[in-house]
Amino acid sequence: MAEDEKAKAEEEVPDEQLEQEEQEEPEEKEDEPHKIASRGIPSKDSLFLPPFNSPELRAFQDGNENITRNSWNLEEVVNFVFPARFQAKYHEIAIGFMRLLLEKSALTGDEIGNFVSQNGVSKATFYNRVLPRLRRVGMIKVERQTIIALENKRKFRPMTITLSKTFGNYLMKIGDSWLAIVDDSRSKKK
Repeated sequence: MAEDEKAKAEEEVPDEQLEQEEQEEPEEKEDEPHKIASRGIPSKDSLFLPPFNSPELRAFQDGNENITRNSWNLEEVVNFVFPARFQAKYHEIAIGFMRLLLEKSALTGDEIGNFVSQNGVSKATFYNRVLPRLRRVGMIKVERQTIIALENKRKFRPMTITLSKTFGNYLMKIGDSWLAIVDDSRSKKK
């Protein structure tokens, strides 16, 4: 029996060594590209694009794939950033804020604070979710000024928010590029 126990103990040692070697292997192979597990696109980096024939969208092209001249309204455009079906509260807040911004064309920090308090919006939701997302997609532009108070040398950084065309330019660039690719492919076949 003692010999059997020694044999088992000897068999266990190589297993431990193998485990240690396996743990060390990834560190040694730094030349290989790191593989990231696919968990989908983070919500902060995505847009909601329902199917082109979805009842959520008003028609934007005719049967021959020619774009129609009607425009989508603010609610329909904001729905791509904050889908009402999935993010109803964010959608509602974004619509209210964008309406105010469209009306005034520029908002200061005080006006934004008034909007948040008058509409009963959570500051955390507005400043951590809605505002950054509108900025990231290019619907708004946030500018800050640095002002130093003379009496106590304290710095202030008041915020001004304005409308931005970046969102439209970004999507038009994607769309125009795709149309050029399709037209090029179709012209080659003829």
